[in-house]
Amino acid sequence: MAEKITRAPQLFEDFKIRRHFDKEQEKWFFSVIDIVAVLTEQHNYKKAKSYWSTLKERLNKENSQLVTNCDQLKLPAADGKKYLTDVADTQTLFRIIQSVPSKKAEPIKLWLAKVGNERIQEITDPEQSLNRARENWQKAGRSKKWIEKRMSGQETRNKLTDYWQENEVKTGLEFATLTNIIHSEWSDLSVKEHKALKNLDTQNLRDHMSEAELLFTALAELSTRQIAQSDGAIGFNENKESAKKGGSIAKNARKELEQKTTKKIVNDNNFLNPNSLGKNDE
Repeated sequence: MAEKITRAPQLFEDFKIRRHFDKEQEKWFFSVIDIVAVLTEQHNYKKAKSYWSTLKERLNKENSQLVTNCDQLKLPAADGKKYLTDVADTQTLFRIIQSVPSKKAEPIKLWLAKVGNERIQEITDPEQSLNRARENWQKAGRSKKWIEKRMSGQETRNKLTDYWQENEVKTGLEFATLTNIIHSEWSDLSVKEHKALKNLDTQNLRDHMSEAELLFTALAELSTRQIAQSDGAIGFNENKESAKKGGSIAKNARKELEQKTTKKIVNDNNFLNPNSLGKNDE
């Protein structure tokens, strides 16, 4: 399969549905087990997986091509690790849905079509994606000031990853490793440790950062890109050195501010508890 973009799980009612977007084919691939869980109204993952296994056997005996049309991708599980799981595009999913007796069939079809259409619109008009993100953060209770910092930080992040991609750094593991180096340098915590501090599981860490954490993350990534550009860093190893230098610049600034204010920048605040919304915007 062509390169795909991993997205945070989409919500259908109170079910999380994992997904990948194929940039070349311009189509979504969804976790079949997650869709089956919705159709069977089964929150127990093992039971939903068992249902899909039984359905696959029946479809194979009927010489159906549905199972053949499914692919497998590594998607994040509840424990934070990635495991191979069956995925399918919307066309294949619609046919699978027809094989599962469920009152949820029509609503999930409409939802799948809506999600797919939104992504195509975002490709032709990226501003729609930004507006949708802003609306989602507003609905979640984020302040205008926080949203500004989050979106500005994302632009800084995109410029850094663009540089990496243009200078022989591989997407996936190398991107993740460099990101972790930058984060560890400025915050003294790995991304995993920072998420654990905030009691996060599969959630996006940046969506749960305080305004200050977002700013220092952006400073670290901005510094990394400018150092890499100045040094003409090519490939993973050279960009690794730039990542350490860029992260250190933000770390020194963090320590100086903490000394002046006697307040810790890296903290355990998050947006998991609705009662604490806005707490991180101080």
